[in-house]
Amino acid sequence: MSTPVVLVAGLHAQARTTVVDRLLKDHPGAVSIHHDLREVTRGRVERVTRDTSGVIDRAEVRLAHGCVTCTVREDLVPELLRHAATAPLLIAELWDSVEPRSVAEALDGEEIHGVLRLTAVLTALDAEHMPVDICRGDRLAETGRRAASGDDRYLAEVLARQIEYATGLLIHVGDGDDEDVELSRAVLGHLAPTTPASLTHETPPAVTGPALCVDELAARVDPATAQLPCDSQTGEISTVVWHRLRPLHPGRLFEAVDELVTESVRSRGRFWLANRHTNMLAWDAVAGIVSVEDAGPWLAALPEAAWEMISPARRMAASLDWSPIIGDRVQHLVFTGPELDRDRIHSLLDSCLLTPEESVAGSDAWNGYDDPFAHILDLKETA
Repeated sequence: MSTPVVLVAGLHAQARTTVVDRLLKDHPGAVSIHHDLREVTRGRVERVTRDTSGVIDRAEVRLAHGCVTCTVREDLVPELLRHAATAPLLIAELWDSVEPRSVAEALDGEEIHGVLRLTAVLTALDAEHMPVDICRGDRLAETGRRAASGDDRYLAEVLARQIEYATGLLIHVGDGDDEDVELSRAVLGHLAPTTPASLTHETPPAVTGPALCVDELAARVDPATAQLPCDSQTGEISTVVWHRLRPLHPGRLFEAVDELVTESVRSRGRFWLANRHTNMLAWDAVAGIVSVEDAGPWLAALPEAAWEMISPARRMAASLDWSPIIGDRVQHLVFTGPELDRDRIHSLLDSCLLTPEESVAGSDAWNGYDDPFAHILDLKETA
């Protein structure tokens, strides 16, 4: 029988500690392993192992390459395997800016199957700080939370990924009040509407069940397969969905990017540009920072013989968006923030679509459009 492993992630250390303490208490004999990455850029990591009695081991780990991936591969996985025979539950408490996806995928190796099984990914959140942090435009380096030298990620970007990848969200009241809790629940209900959220003193999610499928976890957040939030309103917080079929004009969309990004706290989705009609593009923005990336070919751009090599989740997502002429090509962007102006967002994006006259001109004409996104997308292709 394999030993269950639960990941506890989150930017807020006290919230994480509270969740880990609860798990240790509820599962006698459970062991928690935490890697403190404050000195990781110098190649040093402190590993702290504890159970309900307190710290049972503290060791400095020196790495040849200062990064989270190395820490997981070279130390966390062996430590989990070492305790697997004696602990009924293993808890990997991830440091502040560690994204759980990278760790979950590291736990999917052949040497682990049959010995360990990932059963839950929990993200712990401070009720007072989470609604503020999701709006912050600071880089991790500015807050002392880099997970590697050269880590240029943003704090809000990491927090959004920790929330959206989790199978369970736990809110720690801490120094917050009822209003903070209510706001946190509302924010999480928009960012991750299908993920259960509860307070840390309430009954926690099950953590000793069957193994999670890492591919299914990835499909929940990957732009090609993510089931994005629907239009909704909770108090002052709203989510606005924009869904269209016509292609976007690259120049007009590029001019609108800054305005679109500032309209909301969080936005994401998939879209297509007229001059790049073979490939899906991914939109990911949080706290005023936007990323546009190539997400691979649309299924409609592939020969049918290649579809067998595409994952079932990807084929299912494409079937939901499929239309007779353009296949799975779609504009599907979702915006979340306080008091969003739905009509304004729709009007701005609609103005970026090809006009009926431009649409009938065809792909030969579209390919001649000036493309301000080229310096972003083409650079990534050649990197």
